Amino acid sequence: MKQRFITGLALVAFLAINLWLPNWCMAVATLTCICFAVWEEYHALTIGGHRVISWPTWVVMGASIPVTYFFGVKAIVPMLAVALFAMVIQVLFRKEPELTDLSMSTLPLLTVALPGLSLVALSLIPDQKAVEVVLLCLTFAVPLMGDIFALFAGSAIGGPKLCPAVSPKKTIAGSIGGLAGSMIAAMAVFGLSHVFCNEPTLAKLPVWWHYLLLGFFGGVIGQIGDLFASLVKRHSGLKDFSNLFPGHGGMLDRLDSVLFMAILMYCYLMFK
Repeated sequence: MKQRFITGLALVAFLAINLWLPNWCMAVATLTCICFAVWEEYHALTIGGHRVISWPTWVVMGASIPVTYFFGVKAIVPMLAVALFAMVIQVLFRKEPELTDLSMSTLPLLTVALPGLSLVALSLIPDQKAVEVVLLCLTFAVPLMGDIFALFAGSAIGGPKLCPAVSPKKTIAGSIGGLAGSMIAAMAVFGLSHVFCNEPTLAKLPVWWHYLLLGFFGGVIGQIGDLFASLVKRHSGLKDFSNLFPGHGGMLDRLDSVLFMAILMYCYLMFK
């Protein structure tokens, strides 16, 4: 538990430093972390016996920062479409094409690379550093605080299981506690933004009830991301995706709920 706590503090410090640095530093750090997560999921699927095709995903990841910088965040979807098309072609022309190989090859593209690139896009909001920091704080705080509240509520209350076939330890009480924690985190970010941001910046930020909705739906999506990661590990016979972080498992073990939250925040940024 002590090692887990120390590692957690180090990760929070790493995030805080990158939020303070110029936005390209946050984008590079984010992309580096996402690359670890992509490798972990492809590795897990390989262990599960699948012949995955990963190179299109790596090409998209490598091109993401310059393409997003020059063409904007809307370039993410065309890049993913090209990668998906390349995977389809390669599977079709194999000697023994298997549909499961294609579906498993696209899984990390859609569940790690897509949300990861959404996170990169949030890190590259042009000329709006304060807005970028607030939205990224929401992206991380909502699911992570939800995880903490879910752990304590589930341990203290117990009760019926939430999804025993995927994650036997998670309870309905823990899930409800997690949602409460996510909403509290969102409102805490709202309060801090009003303390540290000036009026022009506040005008560009969500209104108070948007924070509440982002906290609730982000909490739901974050828990789904956590359960999905558990399903992948169960399918592959793994306890953790890797041992990158002592006491915490791999990169994907830490980012599973954050990545799904990143898609919500990306959509919010696009349609706000």
